Amino acid sequence: MPKPPAKPAPSPLKHLRPSDLRAVAQLATQATRGVATMAEGVHHAVLGTMGLAGDKASQQTKGIPGFVYRTVHGVTELVGQGLQAAFTKLEPLLESLVDAPPDTPEREAVLAALNGVLGDQLEQTHNPLATPMTLRYRGRVLNLNALPPAMPDATGKVLLLVHGLCMNELQWTPGEPAAGGKAVANLGAALESELGYTPVYLRYNTGRHTSHNGRELAAMLEQLLAHWPVPVKELTCVVHSMGGLVIRSAIHTAQQNQLHWPRQLKNIVFLGTPHHGAPLERAGNWIDVVLGATPFSKPFAKLGQLRSAGITDLRYGFVLDADWAGQDRFKRKPDSRQPLPLPDGVACYTVAATLAKPRSLLAERLLGDGLVPLHSALGLHDVAERNLHFAKDRQTVVYRMNHMEMLCSPVVRDQLLAWLGVSPR
Repeated sequence: MPKPPAKPAPSPLKHLRPSDLRAVAQLATQATRGVATMAEGVHHAVLGTMGLAGDKASQQTKGIPGFVYRTVHGVTELVGQGLQAAFTKLEPLLESLVDAPPDTPEREAVLAALNGVLGDQLEQTHNPLATPMTLRYRGRVLNLNALPPAMPDATGKVLLLVHGLCMNELQWTPGEPAAGGKAVANLGAALESELGYTPVYLRYNTGRHTSHNGRELAAMLEQLLAHWPVPVKELTCVVHSMGGLVIRSAIHTAQQNQLHWPRQLKNIVFLGTPHHGAPLERAGNWIDVVLGATPFSKPFAKLGQLRSAGITDLRYGFVLDADWAGQDRFKRKPDSRQPLPLPDGVACYTVAATLAKPRSLLAERLLGDGLVPLHSALGLHDVAERNLHFAKDRQTVVYRMNHMEMLCSPVVRDQLLAWLGVSPR
């Protein structure tokens, strides 16, 4: 029998938007400029070994080579400006010629990862790929200016779910497990059906400083609860990874500015939050140090320094502006955070995961979920004033589970239901 014709490969064009042309052109211009700067830095280091170095302060070469590099930078800037102008004019035409394709999970996943790595730079350069902060309900962006928002089935129990680094709110909703794979759970849906919560999901640019996201979220929650269509009985937050730092920052900002919503905050459940940092970012910081140790490798340290402010905030778990303001975020230095305890009057719970088995060696268990060590997720610290003091009955360790599996784990779901309790709707 003849083989059935192969299915055509899905076209990547279905994920594209007209504004992506301008965004990609901007990224390409920045990349070209960065490569030229790196090449000039290496050239400068070579000349230095020959006693012919250029301007030591600016790391720029002089003479004909310097002229060549300045020409490359100038031409790149002109080409970039020309492309930006052309695509800006073309965007309205292209949008009128084609229907805007619907958002796809693939596109949103790529944008989330890009924003996690470069989000601060995308925002600073007004790149269309930068993710704005939005609150979402049933897949729709909530218009906080609407009085009240269209939410016919809203209850007085508000549930906010906040994702982590390089992620978006779609990753709270698992697909069907593969044959023979682990069972999965939808945490938001479970808390809605069992406990009567109304889930609202945050999407945000995880490459920004945590404190910047916290400040914006604080203002959004004030609007959300002020315009909620029914009287609010409570606000509960379920936060994953970096999302736990963002909500702590938001609470601090709200209290400093005497906003009202923290008075309605009843519970926070932290899932794998790096309260005291993540070792992978500290490893990246060591790469900066090693590459910067010699004149020849120093220009390549800029490759490591492409990582966003959001990522460098994870080195020690920065939450406040004061933790990073006025400092070189790529310079290796000891932990100098201002201690920030858990909020008073709020029931705070934490779930920490480890890849190890329950009866494995203690050292293996302490390694954590592959990204966050157990002590960091449990809020434990050798310095007493930094210890977060979760109550014993409000913390749990789940075994043989990685950082991402916590988002859709039936074990985590059951623990949340037990903690938050069955209450009348």
